[in-house]
Amino acid sequence: MAERLTGKRVAFLMTDGFEQVEFTRPWEALRAAGAEVELIAPETGTVQGMNHVEPADAFEVDHAASDVEADLYDALVLPGGVVNADHLRMDRPSVAFARGFFEQHKPVAVICHGAWILAEADVLHGRRMTSYPSLRTDLANAGADWVDEQVVVDEGLVSSRRPDDLPAFIDATIEEISEGAHAGQVA
Repeated sequence: MAERLTGKRVAFLMTDGFEQVEFTRPWEALRAAGAEVELIAPETGTVQGMNHVEPADAFEVDHAASDVEADLYDALVLPGGVVNADHLRMDRPSVAFARGFFEQHKPVAVICHGAWILAEADVLHGRRMTSYPSLRTDLANAGADWVDEQVVVDEGLVSSRRPDDLPAFIDATIEEISEGAHAGQVA
């Protein structure tokens, strides 16, 4: 599988309070599949992971969201975590960065609470997706067709509900990134 994503550059967008396993497992799997991965956050420095409500590890940020554009990457991954997702959706450069992947028809993979930024980016109209159940109303109000499934793939948008869904989420994410751009993916 190492050659499957060779030559692909993938951004992980997150900030303090992300659910660590929703970052580390996809990060490691995409790297093992050959992708070059970079951590993007609202500010440079480090971001603090969480194991649910307990502090976990800190990770070094590669670039601030205001310093990068979606055209530099082949795909975007959005880990969850309530605090992470709530803070990201309030950061204009992060929202613009996420929206850019939809405007350029590039794959986006989101798990758990990570979908809040997509509601803020106004890119969910008519999209079929899932998330942590508490986001159902928010995502439906943003125009999504929300379903309660382990993983949903809709024209390059991969979504899952929670850490238990990570194996299916990772497989679908690798598949979508290996396929590349999606003509139906729009902002």
